[in-house]
Amino acid sequence: MAVPKRKKSKSRRDMRRSHDHAQLPQTVACPQCNEPVLPHHVCPHCGSYKGRTIIEKKEES
Repeated sequence: MAVPKRKKSKSRRDMRRSHDHAQLPQTVACPQCNEPVLPHHVCPHCGSYKGRTIIEKKEES
């Protein structure tokens, strides 16, 4: 079984972990209602995708 010959330093350990942090989801503005939407998803606010209405939303008063 392979065993490390030397202890990895804290610096090298932390450099390896530099990409393990949490990231915020990337969003784009909906062309219909200008609300933030995940890319390639139907807008949850107006129900449109690529300029077409996919889900009929009721008007809230």
